[in-house]
Amino acid sequence: MHRLTVLGLLLAFTGYAIGHTYHLGACPIVEPMSGFEMNKMLGVWYVIQKTSTASHCITYNFTRTAEPGTFEIEQVSQHFILGLTPLDHDYRYKGVLTVPDPAVPARMKVRFPLSVAGSASYTVLATDYNQYAAIFTCQKLAFAHRRSATILSRTKELDKIFVDKMRLKLASFGVDPYDLSIISQSECPGRPNGATEGVDININPDTFSTHNIGQVVRKTGGVIADGVEYVVEAGKKVYHKVTDSWKSKKCISSL
Repeated sequence: MHRLTVLGLLLAFTGYAIGHTYHLGACPIVEPMSGFEMNKMLGVWYVIQKTSTASHCITYNFTRTAEPGTFEIEQVSQHFILGLTPLDHDYRYKGVLTVPDPAVPARMKVRFPLSVAGSASYTVLATDYNQYAAIFTCQKLAFAHRRSATILSRTKELDKIFVDKMRLKLASFGVDPYDLSIISQSECPGRPNGATEGVDININPDTFSTHNIGQVVRKTGGVIADGVEYVVEAGKKVYHKVTDSWKSKKCISSL
């Protein structure tokens, strides 16, 4: 259990650094969608394009919470690091959305676990609720900011007309279209019951509280050591395999 938690922690910190671009100065001023209704935005969305990420099969699920004006966002994806392994997995990252000013519901704040810099702005730029949406997030840092843009679709594919429309909208606020990664939604694990048959890595405010992180960090030494040992052993196997192959070829050539 602790090893899975450590894995989730390491993946979270790795993922925290990607999916954004970094810029000097304050966050740009973006115009939120007028007349936005969050209740119509609820449910599952497929990520079609997103700023600088190698992950795929990304979905967002917006749901209500018991507290008025507060919503939950769950991002589910195939993590790019675990994607290099044969491990079946779902990587889930949950955050909380709040609406500071009810008069401007499209301009929200989002807070994810392990976000050292605190909350970030979360602005819905455009949506028709049934087909497409464009979201812009920005987080203030010490002398700079980091930003991310996302194009969403209610289905796994989005008509090029809407993709181009959202890219133009994002470009009008300084988002470089070439910074957007195309997200594959093909060959994704089936989730008929919302879970995969493999490992389910769930990062949320409850399981990753400050106390829990402290407990995990104190136990990481052994896990990291095991990981290093595994890599070393794997390296030895590869070395011996290559060496044996080289020796065999040398013997054959000498005959």
